[in-house]
Parts: sequence; structure tokens; C-alpha cells
Amino acid sequence: MGFNISEVVNGRETCSPQRFFLYGVQGVGKTLCASTFKNPIVLRTEDGTAAIDVPTFPQVAKRYEDVLEALTALHGEHNFETLVVDSLDWMEPLVWRHVCETNPDKDGNIPASIESFGFGKGYSMADPYWRHIQSGFDSLRFKKGMQIVLIAHTEIKTFNPPDSDGYDRYQPKLNKRAFAFWQEWADNVFFVNYDRRLVDMNGRRRAEGDGNRIIYTTERPAYLAKNRWGLPDEIYIGQDKTWRPLHDALKKVMGDKYPYPFEK
Repeated sequence: MGFNISEVVNGRETCSPQRFFLYGVQGVGKTLCASTFKNPIVLRTEDGTAAIDVPTFPQVAKRYEDVLEALTALHGEHNFETLVVDSLDWMEPLVWRHVCETNPDKDGNIPASIESFGFGKGYSMADPYWRHIQSGFDSLRFKKGMQIVLIAHTEIKTFNPPDSDGYDRYQPKLNKRAFAFWQEWADNVFFVNYDRRLVDMNGRRRAEGDGNRIIYTTERPAYLAKNRWGLPDEIYIGQDKTWRPLHDALKKVMGDKYPYPFEK
């Protein structure tokens, strides 16, 4: 197959099933949000879907090999259109354990932790195993037409940019090397938080909210985010349990390329 100018098409016509990375504060509804993508199946590394009516593998993946087994199973016959991974940060220790088990010391002893290799070496040794999982996700996208939704918890870390003083921001609860790897791979990184406002109480400021939720799609100093579709910077969800505003926004920018979950 050669390159031919006469066959040039609009870039959107080459759109592949999307890769979503969804992270947010505790209890905000990350798993529920992910379960509203079209025709999902959940691969669990933690037991967080018991209260949600969504198809899931009955087993919780507790080893790296379990993750690969689930990805292999998904290459068989089924009608699922979205793979939800709940969660990526609970998958990370499975990868670390596999690194340790496959790299004993000269006496055959298994390292106690990923830190045992010293100087951050263990985290770089995890790279090929992350790539193998990533290749499995991409294979599902291209061979089975499945979109991928990765869920992660969040933490607050101090960020020290080279051109200003350091400040705190939300980021996924992953080793920084692993997060950089997955952030680059994902088409969309969304941060989910409650809608809070600061009010003065007897001369002191405090945050108040009523449980409404917002999805942030563009990076700001307080959080990491990105999208490749020109989505609004903020998508107001409120308390909509279907998370329809998110899907409406994706449908608006992607058109027929987005598997809209509310179409009959």
C-alpha cells in the first residue's frame, strides 16, 4: 500500500475508537460515569462496581497475568463496545509485583518491592509490562472496535514548574513515570470534581457545595487534563446519574464517530 495524494481524506475520517483517562476525587462517581459509555464491560482490579448495574468480569484481577487473560478473552466473540478498567492505580501494584517476581536477585530471592532495585530503576523496568497491556488495549480498539476508559483515583501533589514557585494540584494516583506514559497514550484525560465555592464564615473562607459535579477537559494549574476534540473546558454534570452532558458534548464534536450511548 503506497501513499497517494488523490486518496487524501479529512482527518476525522481516520478516527479510531477513543482512549479515555478519567480520574477524580473520592466518591465523585468515576465508575458510574465510566459505566455510562456505550455497551461497557468492566475489568476490575478493585471491588468497586457492586452497586452499579453494569456487566463485569466476576473475578477481580489480582495478578498481572489476570489482566492479560481478561484482554485475551475480550478478543473472542462478544458485543461489548467499551472496556472500562477500574482502576489503573490498583493495576499498578500488579505490574510492580510482576517486575519483582520476574527479576530475582543473583541468589534467586524475589525483591521485596519495586523500590528494592534502587535509584528508581524498578519503575523503568515496569515500562515493557505497561506497554504490553497498552498493546492489548490498542488491539481491542483496532480489532474489536472497542473504546477504552481507564479510571484512576486522585491525590494532591506539589508541582514545581521551572518558571514559578511550586503549587499543589490534583493528579492521578500513579507513579509519575507511569502517569506520563498513560497520559501521552490517552486521547482524552478528564478530571472530575465536585462544584465547590468559597464562602466567608466569620472572617474565614470555607468551601461549600451541594454534590453537583463538573468534568474538566483542559489543563489548569490546579489539575491535569486534555482533550483532542475542542471540548468545552468544563462540562457541568450536576447530579445527572446518566452523565448525559458528557456524552452530548462528545457527540457534538465527534459526530457519527462517537458511539453515543443514548441512541436506540
